[in-house]
Amino acid sequence: MREPGEIGTMAELRREIDALDRELVARLAARARLIDRATELKPGEGMPARITSRVEEVVANVRAEAAATGWDPALAEAMWRQMIEWSIAREEAVLGPGEEQ
Repeated sequence: MREPGEIGTMAELRREIDALDRELVARLAARARLIDRATELKPGEGMPARITSRVEEVVANVRAEAAATGWDPALAEAMWRQMIEWSIAREEAVLGPGEEQ
């Protein structure tokens, strides 16, 4: 990945963005596979799909990481909350709604 200041044309910039988008999608797909594994592990540990304290912990971690890297923490939080809700719905499709912890 090149530094933005090293990129001289819009064509090059677009190639870098496209490459980064591919990496991001691959990492998000890997995250989804971990969510699928959670549906296998949670029942044995008596856990429901939604655990509010864990949701808030993940959001706090993401906000802190965003701030540390100079990215907008509010945008990061909004994106992660959307992803978390999708993940919980994915888990609930397997586990059922269950009681929140």
